[in-house]
Amino acid sequence: MAEKKSKKDSIGIRMKGCHTNNGFVENEDVLEKDLDPGSPANSPQHSIVGIVGPEEPDLKNIQPYAGMPKEVLFHFSRQARYRVPREVLFWFTVASMLALTGATIAIIIISPKCLDWWQAGPMYQIYPRSFKDSNKDGNGDLKGIQDKLDYIKTLNIKTVWITSFYKSSLKDFRHGIEDFREIDPIFGTMKDFENLLAAIHDKGLKLIIDFIPNHTSDKHAWFQLSRNRTGKYTDYYIWHNCSRENGITTPPNNWLSVYGNSSWHFDEVRNQCYFHQFTKEQPDLNFHNPDVQEEIKEIIQFWLTKGVDGFSFEAVKFLLEAKHLRDEAQVNKTQIPDTVTHYSELYHDFTTTQVGMHDIVRSFRQTMDQYSTEPGRYRFMGTEAYRDSIDSTMMYYGLPFVQEADFPFNDYLTRLDSPSGNSVFETITSWMKRMPEGKWPNWMTGGPDRARLTSRLGKEYVNTMNMLVLTLPGTPITYYGEEIGMGNILAPNLNESYDVTTLLSKSPMQWDNSSNAGFSEGSRSWLPTGTDYNTVNVDVQKTQPRSALTLYQELSFLRANELLLSRGWFCYLGTSGHFVVYTREMDGMDRILLVVLNFGESSQLNLKDMISSIPTKVRIRLSTSSANRGSEVDTQAVMADKGEGLILEYSTESPLHYEPGFRDRCFVSSRACYSSTFNILYSLC
Repeated sequence: MAEKKSKKDSIGIRMKGCHTNNGFVENEDVLEKDLDPGSPANSPQHSIVGIVGPEEPDLKNIQPYAGMPKEVLFHFSRQARYRVPREVLFWFTVASMLALTGATIAIIIISPKCLDWWQAGPMYQIYPRSFKDSNKDGNGDLKGIQDKLDYIKTLNIKTVWITSFYKSSLKDFRHGIEDFREIDPIFGTMKDFENLLAAIHDKGLKLIIDFIPNHTSDKHAWFQLSRNRTGKYTDYYIWHNCSRENGITTPPNNWLSVYGNSSWHFDEVRNQCYFHQFTKEQPDLNFHNPDVQEEIKEIIQFWLTKGVDGFSFEAVKFLLEAKHLRDEAQVNKTQIPDTVTHYSELYHDFTTTQVGMHDIVRSFRQTMDQYSTEPGRYRFMGTEAYRDSIDSTMMYYGLPFVQEADFPFNDYLTRLDSPSGNSVFETITSWMKRMPEGKWPNWMTGGPDRARLTSRLGKEYVNTMNMLVLTLPGTPITYYGEEIGMGNILAPNLNESYDVTTLLSKSPMQWDNSSNAGFSEGSRSWLPTGTDYNTVNVDVQKTQPRSALTLYQELSFLRANELLLSRGWFCYLGTSGHFVVYTREMDGMDRILLVVLNFGESSQLNLKDMISSIPTKVRIRLSTSSANRGSEVDTQAVMADKGEGLILEYSTESPLHYEPGFRDRCFVSSRACYSSTFNILYSLC
């Protein structure tokens, strides 16, 4: 055993000079010898592995080969023909990475802000009781809206706006809320709402809802606790001492309700008067009380947690009243004070737009911003500017560094009672001139409390008005039924307490020519349908190439796919008789869309007098008269029928907003420039 072990331990390994083996082992000269057993070298204590150091390899005539050791590899890697390409490739990679990073940063810097969802397409306002009845009780409901979402999608709508559906006593069109966290049974259940919201989001749409923070119903739990002076609820409403003798109340001052007569009502339980800006069934909340503000904040959070995408805050100008309770000044100072009973007979300096009101509205914005941090889930905020002047309305946009509403709803076009090019022109330009820089406009043609287009202006102007709002800059807002030209109904007799003058525009949506216009399969509907429902309905118009519905769909499709309309410049050329004329153009694009709208009788217009550089012939891109589409017109003699609208297109190298004579008449809300070379938008124009 010792001898075998000695042999093993005394192996000597000797390396010859490095010979190329091309990766294969060839004739390794490893000599194993049996040494003399008596030799000292054979002793276990002196077991030796002898390694003869390698000689310096001769690499002059060697070529690179697979599997070469690192000494050989280093030898070749130092040669210029291998080193230079390697270094060039390395620095090219570094330069490419730096260039890519720089390009990415540059694109981010110069890219304009993307339009948000509330800017990207029309809003569609629905009065839920009149849209679609799903359970045959004659009342529209949430399930009915869900059943018609596919129709709404055909309009290229981006946002569904549902007016008040909270639990209510039906006073003043559901604005007297009994519970802000409950769905009124007439519309369905909370589960129905959640299903509708999920379906809206599944369709790629957004949902905003009404919220009226100024007042509640007198049946609300807060009011019942307040009239009994229960704890913190004692001052949730505005109470004041007043005298009452022989059934006649002497109010604290001369303040009037919007609907007329005193805005103070005596409550026999509390033995005081409470303040109401609207009906006596709608007592005003006391927003000077921090607890009330906190309650409203929690309600906003409740619905945002549900997943709603935004709110329309109604009647916010009434949130605060002066604490001093001084009489408001009469418009006619010679009028006998006891005869002042109409709201318009006083200047409402102490009951509207008080100091601190905008701070409360901004607090709503701050609450909503807490839910806007998730990408793609920005929460929209709109405000109603009830009968305000345009200057007062602009205050709801906020301050330069303090955001308030995304926009106050612009209902000034809904106040036009007769077709007039000058009136339309003045309404548009007064908004655009006063709107703060960088803010976003919007345009409404109707609403639950306004007469419908057909009844206000005439059916000839329905298409013209739809073309107007869908080609102006900003967000168009369509009240249900305006896309098919529905009109007002005759005043019906109802057992419910309504302002009858605003009932007429709330008739059931006209879906087809069946019973109840397809709105309900029940025996009757809560309001009668329009008498023209046999011809003015969705089912008929969707098959007619010249119908109001078809034109609306074409206009909304054009808007969605035309950069000139979605974010281009707006330049108004003025009015010529009954015509309203303006252009939509964009930096970097060599073409212009020119919109011509006739709000009068058939007449001729010379566009050369307005734009000297316009070509002699231009193409009709879209017209309210399908017979004219695609043809060319002579710009010195553009003929338009009564109520006709034209979208003309022509090429140019000099947009109007570059010309000194037009600079004061051109506006842009979200400026962007187009690069035809890279097919991108950029902001450094």
